Amino acid sequence: MYSLKISGTVVNPAPQTMQVAIQDIDAKATRDAQGLLHRDRVATKRKITLTFGALTVSECSKILDSVKAEFFSVEYLDPVDGQVRSGTFYVGDRTAPVYSFVGSLPVWKGLSFDLIEQ
Repeated sequence: MYSLKISGTVVNPAPQTMQVAIQDIDAKATRDAQGLLHRDRVATKRKITLTFGALTVSECSKILDSVKAEFFSVEYLDPVDGQVRSGTFYVGDRTAPVYSFVGSLPVWKGLSFDLIEQ
């Protein structure tokens, strides 16, 4: 069975949605007089967008704590080869909206962020 892992730890609860973008990284891209594109592609990287369902305060905190380092390892299912891959990633902006309050405690819903391959 597949599980998303950050720094070797299974992300729990699992994200509600996970979207993997395959991005070409160009050192230089220019068009000539005929309008043809000339590229110097140096790498292909992944950007993983995660969105979570309802989370308790401690679950939200634990997930955000797992991505606080400058760089960290991520193990994920890659759509290109259908295999589990691992790589070094960093996190983009993190959004954590409050869905509702249960008693005096907030319930977070829609925590989302991008994991971007180094």
